[in-house]
Order: sequence, then structure tokens, then C-alpha cells
Amino acid sequence: MARDIHPTAIVDPAAELDEGVVIGPYAVIGPDVRIGAGTRVGPHAVIEGRTTIGRDNRIFQFASLGAMPQDMAHRGEPTALVIGDRNTIREFCTFNTGTLKEEGVTRVGSDNWIMAYVHIAHDVRLGDHTVLANNATLAGHVHVGDWATIGGLTGVHQFVHIGAHAMVGFQGHVAQDVAPFMTVDGNPLAVRSVNLVGLKRRGFSAERIAVVRQVHKLIFRSGLTLEQAMAQVQALKGEQGGVADGDVQTVLDFVAGATRGLVR
Repeated sequence: MARDIHPTAIVDPAAELDEGVVIGPYAVIGPDVRIGAGTRVGPHAVIEGRTTIGRDNRIFQFASLGAMPQDMAHRGEPTALVIGDRNTIREFCTFNTGTLKEEGVTRVGSDNWIMAYVHIAHDVRLGDHTVLANNATLAGHVHVGDWATIGGLTGVHQFVHIGAHAMVGFQGHVAQDVAPFMTVDGNPLAVRSVNLVGLKRRGFSAERIAVVRQVHKLIFRSGLTLEQAMAQVQALKGEQGGVADGDVQTVLDFVAGATRGLVR
């Protein structure tokens, strides 16, 4: 399938566009941009910097991808933005390149649903199958696990980690790490429950969910210190025939690597 570039678009001759790429009216594509097969770029979108985009993405009008980071320490070093496959990136989203404070790359995975006005700052790592609702803002160095959902108008502080399958409610102020599988909301932010709807939609068995609910009870409802709770979470391995051992280990690894304390 041939590329389809609107005559009003400005595409630098050095940009690399695979077969089937569609570039809409008045879009601007910079010289260090690579776009994979089947990706569609809407009108007036700007893609610049050292930006690599995978296959079959849908980038809507007025998105800005690959601009330099909003970091006063950045001095124009050659950093990058890498986006995977089959993402939906809606209107007015802004994704920045990385900084040399980490590996110099902002990374967005695959199969993400990213709504209008979402900001993904420098050095963010966004996993796969996430949902970011309108105006969600991820500050620098934020990590978001696979299948996480972040509600509209939510702000996530620098260096915060949000675990896999977690859900952050509308207008959250996220200044601490959010454990995998949990739903958090409110002001101040607190863990409300296990993300049961999300886990059921993803095919978690009743046995796996039962163990995750025990994890929730131990860490967030038992009154134990975090150290005491994690020792008991470790002891859950083997429960329900071991079907949730991987989930237990996910929580153990997440808490061990928590950088800003845990929302409880």
C-alpha cells in the first residue's frame, strides 16, 4: 500500500515513512522521525525530534509528539521518543522526548487508548493496554504498568509509579506510588478497593481475584505496618493452587521498588 501524504503537509525528505502511512493536511513531520506501516497522522499534527512510531497507530489532529522536554536542565541533548503499535492518540496530546537524567528516552507501549489533552512528559514509561482519560498529566519519570487506567484531569507527580491493572479515579492528585490491582481516588488519595471490574474484564479467574483481595486486605485494611503486611503477602504464594503466585510477586516487586511511598 502506497503512502498517502496530503499536498499541504510538510514532510522532511529525511523522515522515514513506511508503506501505508497517511499524513493529513498541514501536518508537519521532522527529519528524525520514523513512522511504521499503517499509521495515520491527522491534520495539523506536529511530529518532531528523534521520534520513532510503530505500526497502525491513529494520531488525531493537533497532537504534538517529540518536542523537547519541559526540563530547565535540558540543553538540547539528542534524546528520543519511542511509541509502539496500535495506539490511539487523540486531539491536542503532547508527548516529549527524554532527558539524560535517565536513558534519554520517553517510551509509550502498544495498544493504549490515550484521550484528548493528555501530557506525557520526559522519561515517562507507559506500558501496554492502558487508558488515559482526558487531561491526564504524567510528569517526568513516571512509570505506568500494563492495563492501568488513569481518570480524567488527574495529575501524576514526578517519579511516581502506577502498578499494572491499577485504576486512578477522576481528578486524582497522585503524589505516591499506586499498587498493582488497586483502585484509588479521593482527596487525599486513598485505596478504595481492588479493581474488580478491570480484573474480571481481563479474564482473571475467581481464584486469582480471591488472592488479590487477600493482598488488598493485608496491605490496606489490616492495620499492619507495611513490612509486616508484605511478609504475610509473601506467605500467600501457593494459595488457590498457586494460580495467583505471579500476581503476588508483581505486588512484592512493586512495593520493593516503590520510590515515593505507597498510597494507602
